[in-house]
Amino acid sequence: MAYTNQPGWARRSGFRLCPLAVLVTPENQAPEQSHQRPAETCLLPGRRRVRDDQQQLPGLGRRKDLSRCSRVWLIWAIPGRKDMDNRNWEQPPHAKDEPDFSNLLAVLNRQVPKRPTLFELSLNDDLYKKVARGAAANEADDPLHTAEVICANRNLGYDYVAVGIPGFHFPSGERECEQTYSLNDGFVIPDRKSFDAYQWPDVGSAHYEHLDEVAAILPKGMKMLVEGPFGVLENVILLVGFQNLCLMIMDDEQLACDIFEAVGSRLVEYYSTAVGHEGVGGIICNDDWGFKTQTMLRPKDLRRFVFPWHRDMVAAAHAVGKPAILHSCGNRQQVFDDITDDMNYDGVHSYEDAIQPVENAYEQYASRTAIIGGIDVDFIVRNSPEEVYARSKAMLEQTADKGGYALGSGNSIPWYIPDANYFAMVQAALDAR
Repeated sequence: MAYTNQPGWARRSGFRLCPLAVLVTPENQAPEQSHQRPAETCLLPGRRRVRDDQQQLPGLGRRKDLSRCSRVWLIWAIPGRKDMDNRNWEQPPHAKDEPDFSNLLAVLNRQVPKRPTLFELSLNDDLYKKVARGAAANEADDPLHTAEVICANRNLGYDYVAVGIPGFHFPSGERECEQTYSLNDGFVIPDRKSFDAYQWPDVGSAHYEHLDEVAAILPKGMKMLVEGPFGVLENVILLVGFQNLCLMIMDDEQLACDIFEAVGSRLVEYYSTAVGHEGVGGIICNDDWGFKTQTMLRPKDLRRFVFPWHRDMVAAAHAVGKPAILHSCGNRQQVFDDITDDMNYDGVHSYEDAIQPVENAYEQYASRTAIIGGIDVDFIVRNSPEEVYARSKAMLEQTADKGGYALGSGNSIPWYIPDANYFAMVQAALDAR
C-alpha cells in the first residue's frame, strides 16, 4: 500500500508509516492493542465521525458504509521501531546543559530559542521524587517539597520552577472527591446574604517571603513562574457552584458581577505583588474556561465577568517587563481573539487532540502568541514511548524555524501517565540540544 496521508508528526519525524488496516469502534472507544492490533503498530484516529457513504476514509482511497456513530481508526506500521526498542525509556532523562530562562523568554517572545525548550505545568509527586533522586530536603525542612521540585526540573532540563504562594486562597465547602468531583459541590455563596457574610481572604497576608526562600536555592539561570490558587472563573465556581452560577447570571446579574469582582480584584493584587520579585520571571494564570465542545459560559459572559480581570493580571506582568502565560483547559476557539488581542497573553497552554491538535494550533495561532506544550495527554497514555518520542521530535522540527514553541504535554503529568512515556517526550528535546 502506498505511503499516503501520513500523520503530520510522522512525516516530520522522518518515519515512513504504512497503513495496514482500518478498525471501526463505537464512538469514544479505542481498540485494545493486545486483541486488535500488533504491538509494533501505531493507532491513530481517522475521521472523527463517519456517516453512511459520505466520508472518504483517509489513506485508503475508497468509501465504506459505516454507522453514523462509529469512529474510524487507522493502524499504521512503524518501520524501524525495533531500532528504538534498545532505549531504556524507564530511565529518567538528565539534561547536560545548565538552566537558562532566556530560552523560555525567547519562546514567549515568539522567537527561536537557543535550544529546544521544555514546559510542564506540573508532574505528579512520585515522579518528582523519582527524578530528584533523593536530593531534596526532608519533610520538616521543606514541607512544600520546593527543593525537590527544583531539583527534578533541573535534572530534566527545565529553565524555571512554577511556584504558588502559601497563605492565600478562597475557602469553600467540602466536596465528595475521589478521582473526580462535581463542580456543583462545596458552594458557600448561593445568595446576597452569604456573599455579605463570607470572610474574604486578605491578599496582603500571603507569605510572599516564600519567593525569597525559593530564590535562595534556585540554580543559576533558573527563574520562578508564579501561579495562582486557581483562576477567576474557577474560584467563582468553587464559591458559587457551576449550576448556581449559570442561574445567578440570569436571575441576579449584579450579585454575579460583585462575586467576580471580589475574586478577580484579589487575584490581580496577588499577581501584581508577586511579579515584581527579582527572582520571578513571569506568571502563569491558570483558569479553565471550557468543555470539549464549547466554553463553560457564553463568550459574552466571559467577556463581561472574567476577561477584564485577566487583562489586568497580564498588564501587571507587562508593567514590569515580564511575560504572562495562560493555562486554560477546554475549547477556546470562540474566544482566542480575546486571549491574544484583548488580554494580550504571551503564551497559551493546554491543548487536546479531541479539540484541536497542537500541530494545527501552532499553524493557526503561532504568529499571535506562543504555543506552549500540547502533546495530548491521552496520546501519551495510550501510545508507546517510541510513538511519543516520534511525535515530540516532529513537533520540535515543525517549529524549529519559526520558534515560539516549548515542548510539553497538553496539560500536566498525572499519576496515570507511564513514566517511560513522559521521559520519551522529554528525551526528544534533550536529544535535539
